[in-house]
Amino acid sequence: MWKTIVRRLLIMIPQLFVLSIILFILAKQMPGDALTGLIDPSVSAETLENLRIRHGFYDPWHVQYIKWIGNALRGDLGESFRFKIPVSTLVAQRAANTFMLSLFITVQVYLLAVPLGMIAGRKPGTLRDRSIMLYSYVAFAMPSLVFGLINIYLFAYRLRWFPSGGSADVMLDPGTFYYYIDRLYRLLLPSLTLALISTTGIIHFLRSEIINYSNSDFVLTARSKGVPESQVYSRHILRNSLLPIASGFGYTITGLFSGAIFIERIFNYPGMGLLLLEAISGRDFAVVNAVILFNSMLLILGGLLSDIIITIVDPRIRIK
Repeated sequence: MWKTIVRRLLIMIPQLFVLSIILFILAKQMPGDALTGLIDPSVSAETLENLRIRHGFYDPWHVQYIKWIGNALRGDLGESFRFKIPVSTLVAQRAANTFMLSLFITVQVYLLAVPLGMIAGRKPGTLRDRSIMLYSYVAFAMPSLVFGLINIYLFAYRLRWFPSGGSADVMLDPGTFYYYIDRLYRLLLPSLTLALISTTGIIHFLRSEIINYSNSDFVLTARSKGVPESQVYSRHILRNSLLPIASGFGYTITGLFSGAIFIERIFNYPGMGLLLLEAISGRDFAVVNAVILFNSMLLILGGLLSDIIITIVDPRIRIK
């Protein structure tokens, strides 16, 4: 398995290289530049042109790319024109916030979806099954933007159970016990919002797998041999039904890591999603390239993580 992991990591190098070229070209096709809207209107056109020449905005794209990728390989992703700090520092700060949010979401998704899928699949057609399916259909049709606004209105403004946004109270000293408690508290509402509408796929898939395995030949054989129903369900039906769910765990994590853009925007949570929106609106190309490339790398690693997990869960399967 270790040889497979090393081989997959080596394959990532040309993938990321090609992807970085595509992202860099697409970013350069955006209208305007990083100086648009960030320069004092009283600055003369000549001064503005000198700034663009100094920063290499008029160089051919391949010259700019070589300069950018060379600095990136040395750990220098450039400086953000909007935030006036190194891009690597900015991405590291926002990635830590998104990691915490994604961790909360992932835990809540599996804690909600797996039991509900098991209940629906164990007794299909019952009132509990129909109620769970109704919830999943509503959750599937509910846009995260609308659901987030509803939760903010109900739980932040009406009931005042949670704050409406932010990652921490500015009045608290960073590093203190109450600071970290406040950060965790502020994660509850946005994470639960996205978790409730992200359970649909797992619920339907697990329910379908349980129903299919309940009528499979090896399950019918086990029942004909007098194996207790509880053992048939736990050892044959549930174990095999959970294998695809476990294999998709890596993709689920990386998908939530990069897919919480609207939630971060609605709750004004300073994560990678909000950073990407701010960078695009501000023509901050260095940040845009770094964030998208970072998310792409996570997606590739998520596939490898899923393969490793399914191998551990079921030793009969070996990735090659």
